[in-house]
Amino acid sequence: MKKQGSDSSPAPVLPALPEPIKDLKIKYTKIFINNEWHDSVSGKKFEVFNPANEEKICEVEEGDKADVDKAVKAARKAFELGSPWRTMDASERGRLLSKLADLVERDRLILATMEAIDGGKLFSTAYQMDLSACVKSLRYCAGWADKIHGRTVPMDGNFFTFTRHEPIGVCGQIIPWNFPLVMFIWKIAPALCCGNTVVVKPAEQTPLTALYMGSLIKEAGFPPGVVNIVPGFGPTAGAAISHHMDVDKVAFTGSTEVGKLIKEAAGKSNLKRVTLELGGKSPNIIFADADLDSAVEFAHIGLFYHQGQCCIAGSRIFVEEPIYDEFVRRSIERAKKYTLGNPLLPGVQQGPQIDKEQFQKILELIESGKKEGAKLECGGGPWGDKGYFIQPTVFSDVTDDMRIAKEEIFGPVQQIMKFKTIDEVIKRANNTTYGLAAAVFTKDIDKALTFAAALQAGTVWVNCYSAVSAQCTFGGFKMSGNGREMGEYGLHEYTEVKTVTIKIPQKNS
Repeated sequence: MKKQGSDSSPAPVLPALPEPIKDLKIKYTKIFINNEWHDSVSGKKFEVFNPANEEKICEVEEGDKADVDKAVKAARKAFELGSPWRTMDASERGRLLSKLADLVERDRLILATMEAIDGGKLFSTAYQMDLSACVKSLRYCAGWADKIHGRTVPMDGNFFTFTRHEPIGVCGQIIPWNFPLVMFIWKIAPALCCGNTVVVKPAEQTPLTALYMGSLIKEAGFPPGVVNIVPGFGPTAGAAISHHMDVDKVAFTGSTEVGKLIKEAAGKSNLKRVTLELGGKSPNIIFADADLDSAVEFAHIGLFYHQGQCCIAGSRIFVEEPIYDEFVRRSIERAKKYTLGNPLLPGVQQGPQIDKEQFQKILELIESGKKEGAKLECGGGPWGDKGYFIQPTVFSDVTDDMRIAKEEIFGPVQQIMKFKTIDEVIKRANNTTYGLAAAVFTKDIDKALTFAAALQAGTVWVNCYSAVSAQCTFGGFKMSGNGREMGEYGLHEYTEVKTVTIKIPQKNS
């Protein structure tokens, strides 16, 4: 086993890293409904590409409205009163989730290799971080399955009143391309834990691990129709889920722009419940009294992790004036150490962006930073002659009115701003439509607590960044979303609370 961290700050023990599978064969490319594999109703397929070399991996069945209708029908049947799923003991649901965790752990190497090929994620990151998170999230939700319950209520009068926490029903779940497997688990695990059935639409760029999970869900013993997986495109399959009159809830992780469309669709259809985890432009505030080595490293990882393709990326770094120049110098030095290349290879620290569209968007935003007067310290352009690689890029002298300081770049582009006072930086940090995450680095506990309260974000980290776990509730303020995922609060998003009142002859207490 491999250990990270220092003696004074131990980190979790990570599994030893094996070699990725060479010439991985893709077995599952069809639509998964009722524990069976289906061709698309239209007969259409779409191509899936490796972003590191732009080569086609395979073709996948393209689901659209007709396929979503089939999947919703299967999910509704599985949710009927008296069905095997609805009559199953809650503890048995937990056992199935635990079994699924065991299967994910067994096939960890296959899934990690697939994530690297399909999404450009570093194999080491996929194997050691993402797959660990998936297994832990499944086991966390498995443990909750028979611990979700209501309360008795001391109602006035001669009544006995209690509440029931019931599953919502059929849940549509639309997942992004940046963390395909982690987000698949974050969606299905709490939903199944609470007794719902699901229709999942993976991102068209990265459908392969979701489809592989279909085979494990069947192997684990989940009844037919409980989990259905429909690969396809947002404007067709995603829109069909969002507008569907027999979908009771939709959960989405992705852009704020698409989140608005989903909420609008829910309002125009059956007012289905909606949880959204959307974009971010997260502030990371570094005070002069912070441990500078630690702050530079956390700020670096908080931005460059997975090529900057993280909703929580600390993309607005505010550094107190006395240490600004030194922080910039060290940040440039750190960014220049990166080795770019094939994410399957050992020693590579940065893979490609997900596709040509994102690649071009990031380069365009880099150009806007140059034109608007930010100082380009390093990087700033594409890398290599094949694949969607962008050099690690650092800008200094960034001002709040620049596009790179306001728009979510979703790429390896670090913006470093300067501040003088506490009041000033609080106002500037909160001056955004987003509110997903934030961080503050200081040795002063009073400053830390002040910022923990003042920053408008769903998560605030103190002297760390990107510390996320299954036990910790995650979600955003403002236009970074609605509702929460994971942790106990995340389970509440998948139940309806019903009040039951019974007339009794006489109340005795």
